[in-house]
Order: sequence, then structure tokens, then C-alpha cells
Amino acid sequence: MDKKICVIEDEEKLCDEIVYFLNTNGFLARAAKAEEYDAKSLLQGGFSMLLLDLSLPGTDGLFLCREIRKESEIPIIVITSNNKEITELMAMNCGADDFVTKPFNPQILLARMEAVLKRVYKNAENETRFFLDGFLFDPGKGIVQSGEQKAELTKNETRILLSLANKKGEIVSREEIIESLWESHFFVDDNTLTVNMTRLKSKLEEIGIRNRIVTKRGMGYQLL
Repeated sequence: MDKKICVIEDEEKLCDEIVYFLNTNGFLARAAKAEEYDAKSLLQGGFSMLLLDLSLPGTDGLFLCREIRKESEIPIIVITSNNKEITELMAMNCGADDFVTKPFNPQILLARMEAVLKRVYKNAENETRFFLDGFLFDPGKGIVQSGEQKAELTKNETRILLSLANKKGEIVSREEIIESLWESHFFVDDNTLTVNMTRLKSKLEEIGIRNRIVTKRGMGYQLL
């Protein structure tokens, strides 16, 4: 799991402090820009978690949380100076995974984040779902989703993408992919993999996922 965190906080000093703290504690954090304060933009960032302030210029944090939850199960921790129980209840009802009030101890925030990530992505792993830098891959349903666009994959296309997702960033040989499809490459026409791979890439491109599967000549394929 990539620990990519988006901090959605308009108080610049606090936002910078959170980003710096997370980046020095094993995360890849960045601040969201004001023009990214919408569900579509945030979900296209390929983040593993969102830290969401409720008081944002031009939008309501609770509304944004609700809109994100309509499209994705990405973990959301709400951060706010409003410590009223009703606010916490409303945040949870909108789909937040946890609630932290300002001011807070950074170590407490870190512990809360780790707990939520472990819980959510452990469940995701059990359900064999992958959040892959900008798109969601659900092998159980044979679906790839990028923003609001979805593509349905065949059984073979699903198994191919699963082989690559399990080793994201690594080169996976043709033989290994074939074995994952049919268990023994001795009983498979090598051309069949090429045909299925071409169709998979085409389906990904149709929903805006381009150049993510790279062919390494003489070696295999790599999911970026």
C-alpha cells in the first residue's frame, strides 16, 4: 500500500506543519490546492488517505466528505476545531473514518492514521481491492474505476491485471502471467497473452488510464 496522504486544510501554517510531519514519518504527503476542493479532483490523486478540515473556503467539509464517499471508500479523517459531539456525529454519518479536534498532538494523529489505514486496507486486501495511484481495481467484481468512469474486464484481463497489481512497479515476466492464467504455460499459445494484454490496455485507455502498463521487451510487463 502506498502511503500517499492528501491534507485538505486551508490554514497554511498548520497545513505545512502536518505535511512536513507526515513526510518525516514515512508518508508521502502533500497539500490540496483550493481548486482541488472537490471529490473528482481529490480522487484522481491516487491517495491512500485524506485528512479533511471541515472549514474550507468555497465549500463545506461535510458536503465534500459525503460526495467523496459516494464514489470511493478511501479513508477520511476529519480534522476540525469544532469539538462538539454533534459535529463528530455528522462527520461519521457523512462517511468519515475518524475525527480529530484541533489542537492535537501530532503523534496522536499519526496513531489514528495508522489504525485507520491498517483497518481499511486490511479489509481491502481481504476483498482483493487495489488503489493504484488514480484508479481502483476490484478483481472480485472484474471492474476498474477511474473517477466516475468504469470498465468491466473479462476473467483473463482481470487475472492479468491482478498479476501486475500484486507486483506494482516490478517487471512481471510473460511466463509468470501465463502461469497465473492457466497454471502451466506449456499448454498455452503465447499469442493469447498478447491479445488479452492489448484488449486490457485498450479498456484502460477508454476510461483515461494511459501508459500505465509498460512492455519491457524480452522481459515482460510492468504496472506503473
